[in-house]
Amino acid sequence: MNRCQFVEDHQRRYGVKRLCRILGIARSSFYYWRSTAPARAARQTADAQLAARIRRAHRDSDGTHGVPRSTAELREDGGGRVNHKRVARVMRSIGLAGLRLRRRHRTTVPDPAAAKAPDLIGRDFTARSPNTKYVGDITHIPLTSGKFLYLATVIDLASRRPAGWALADHIRTELVTDALAAARRTRRTLRDAVLHTDHGAQYTARSFAAACRQAGVIQSMSAVGSSADNALAESFNATCKHETLQGRRAFADEREARLTLFRWLHRYNTVRRHTALGHRSPITYEHTLDTPSTTLASAA
Repeated sequence: MNRCQFVEDHQRRYGVKRLCRILGIARSSFYYWRSTAPARAARQTADAQLAARIRRAHRDSDGTHGVPRSTAELREDGGGRVNHKRVARVMRSIGLAGLRLRRRHRTTVPDPAAAKAPDLIGRDFTARSPNTKYVGDITHIPLTSGKFLYLATVIDLASRRPAGWALADHIRTELVTDALAAARRTRRTLRDAVLHTDHGAQYTARSFAAACRQAGVIQSMSAVGSSADNALAESFNATCKHETLQGRRAFADEREARLTLFRWLHRYNTVRRHTALGHRSPITYEHTLDTPSTTLASAA
């Protein structure tokens, strides 16, 4: 118990002077503590209200948002400006924290005999406008049966938006061509856009090169065995598995994996905040640019 509170509770019986002397505190300190009690109570009430808002924001993010994204969420929900240090303090007090990423294992299998494209990105994972530069990659999604699903993505470097993705129980070239086709439907056209990938056999396949030519896409490839040359895609894959698995080793079955991934990818594009985008979601960021090529294709 706070010593000043003890004096406050027992002063009528023993007196302030005697209690302060026994407890080793100055009477001036006690009287200051008592005079600031209303402000302290108001601050505790405000913290309790903020904690409730933080819990809602944290729950809506599936428990993934840390202090920066939670702060950005609170600033836009109509509650006014909130200091990030205060958010950090309140989150600590109620035991909330964002998810932290762990290292992943690389699963790319290169084809030494396949034709290679030059590296047109050079580890510059930025773009001035959407629909000009993309990165593509594949990651495995573990199931408790010991089998895997495979997720292929085509991510816009300007908005961090997975413009196209495909999920399958195989890792054949159709997986990456389906992801490219999905991006083409989203953007309507990919002509003259650069697509940067690793040297995996799927991306060096003739059928994928043909799909790129048909879409007007310019292929770019990283160095063999260098994850840093496709770091943004690697980071996305790690975030995807970490935030969907939520500490589990695998999904219970394929249905659960598909539903969870579909929901997460939708939330990633429409809700999840990105530091590089000023704490905005990819689609919100694209809308602020008001670029016609970033809009979704009309429903068929």
